[in-house]
Amino acid sequence: MSKLRLGVNIDHVATVRNARGEGYPDPVRAAEMALAAGADGITAHLREDRRHISDADIDSLAVICRRRGRPLNLEMAVTPEMEAIALAHRPHAACLVPERREEVTTEGGLDVVKGHNSIAPVVQKLVDAGIRVSCFIDADLAQVAASKSAGAQVVELHTGAYCQAVRERRPEADHLLDGLRRAAAEAHRLGLEVHAGHGIDYETVGPVAAIPELMELNIGHFLIGEAIFIGLGPAIQRMRALMDEARSVRAA
Repeated sequence: MSKLRLGVNIDHVATVRNARGEGYPDPVRAAEMALAAGADGITAHLREDRRHISDADIDSLAVICRRRGRPLNLEMAVTPEMEAIALAHRPHAACLVPERREEVTTEGGLDVVKGHNSIAPVVQKLVDAGIRVSCFIDADLAQVAASKSAGAQVVELHTGAYCQAVRERRPEADHLLDGLRRAAAEAHRLGLEVHAGHGIDYETVGPVAAIPELMELNIGHFLIGEAIFIGLGPAIQRMRALMDEARSVRAA
C-alpha cells in the first residue's frame, strides 16, 4: 500500500493572529515548521470574509511552497473572485469547498450534483491552467459521480460526521466509516484520486488512514490546537506516525 500523504492546514494560526490584529503568530512560519516536521504539503482556505488566511498569506505561502518544492493546496469557494486568485497564483492544487459566512467552519461537502453546471466551467479553467482540482464532498456516491463528470481529478471526502460520531461515542460511527470506504472505492474505480479531511484527530486518524484508496489526508484544526501543548513539530510527527502505523497494519 502506498504511503499516505499529510497536508497540514495552517488556517487557525491566522485565526489566533487575527484575534488581536497583530502580525503574529505567522501562518507562513507555521507552514515552514510543518514542512520541516514532515508534512507533505500545505493547505490554506482563503475565505470570502478573510476571517483567517489573508491574500498576503497566500502570496507568501505560494513562494515558500515553490521554494521548498512542496504543494500548496488552496481551498476556495466557487466564486469569480476566488477563481481569479487561483488563476493568478496557480497553486499545485485547488480544492473547491462550500462556504457560508455564518458558518463557524465548513459544515459539509460541496453539492456538485446540484451545482454541476456552475462548477464544471470553473474546474475546466483551473485544470487548463495546470491546477489539480479536487471537490470536497460528502461520502455520497452521487457526489462522487458528479465530481468526475465536472472534470475534477480528485475528490476529498468529508470526514467530519464520522469523527464527531466517534468523539460522541454514537453508534452510527461504524456506518459512517463504511460510507467513507464505499465512496473511496467508487471514486478510485472512476479514476479519481481520493483524499479525506475535516475533524480528524489522533483517535480517528487510524480507521480513516486504513482506507486503502486514500492518497492524502488534510488535517489542520486539531494539529494547531495540539501544538499549543506539545509544539507543532511533535504534533505533526505523532500524526504522521499514526498514519503510517494504520497503513502498515492494513498492508499486513
